[in-house]
Amino acid sequence: MTDLPYRPAAGIMLLNADDRVWVGQRIDNAVEAWQMPQGGLDPNEEPRAGALRELEEETGISPDLVEIIATAPRTLDYDLPPDLVGKLWRGRYRGQRQTWFLARFLGTDADVHIDQKHPEFRAWKWADPRHLPDMIVPFKKALYHAVLDEFLPLIG
Repeated sequence: MTDLPYRPAAGIMLLNADDRVWVGQRIDNAVEAWQMPQGGLDPNEEPRAGALRELEEETGISPDLVEIIATAPRTLDYDLPPDLVGKLWRGRYRGQRQTWFLARFLGTDADVHIDQKHPEFRAWKWADPRHLPDMIVPFKKALYHAVLDEFLPLIG
């Protein structure tokens, strides 16, 4: 597994006016886990564009309702558990290498639409950022701690 590359990806920590973070509960996971919008980059896609595209595809939130506050100064990786490596992304990647963005949501809850053509979430909510590592699937806990290390000093 360690000889496989990381999939290039991006993620976005979206804050509302109360400095709470948007999280969604995935449709394809029976575990009570919540995650921020994130996903793989298209070929030749810049991370910022990919993060905004993923946000819109997953939440219905258009880029004009988002203000990027910061970009993490380094990419952040996570490894898939061994039992998922062969199942996801046709077994080509060991995990993802993500560029993370901190952003402010300029819209209202009425602008969130998780009922997309290819929905990824069954529910969504605003969460305390400090609770994020406890809400995510276990194999992404270290990633979410790293995201918090980068962005928590900039929140509130």
